[in-house]
Amino acid sequence: MNITRILKLPDSQRSIFLWGPRKTGKSFWIKSQVNHSWTINLLESDTFLEFAARPALLRERYAKLEARPEWVVIDEVQKLPLLLDEVHWLIENADARFLLTGSSARKLRRGQANLLGGRAPGNETVLFSRIGVPPVGPGKPLP
Repeated sequence: MNITRILKLPDSQRSIFLWGPRKTGKSFWIKSQVNHSWTINLLESDTFLEFAARPALLRERYAKLEARPEWVVIDEVQKLPLLLDEVHWLIENADARFLLTGSSARKLRRGQANLLGGRAPGNETVLFSRIGVPPVGPGKPLP
């Protein structure tokens, strides 16, 4: 069953952070909402180790893409705060647009990570519950 969520992608050309607890459907929502993206999942250990060893790989690989993606998605960005310096550079110099997800903005703030200085406003996901889906009338089933 596919349930429509209230959360929508912004119409603006800005990058965004999408924060929320684990298992609330952030990655699932991204797959259903985001087209033409390049996705980096930091839960994949080989991907994490590559970018942890050389965060500049993000910039280098972006430059080698044949077609510029509408979105660059970095899932679980709080696992690698140094990557945000490269994200910042790409936003400023390559006009890239990012969708950055994570379960803990607190971890980034505590580590004094680059939170992109207003270049990517944050959205907090609500636990997958009745609050996160559109209202339905009495006696009407969920969509």
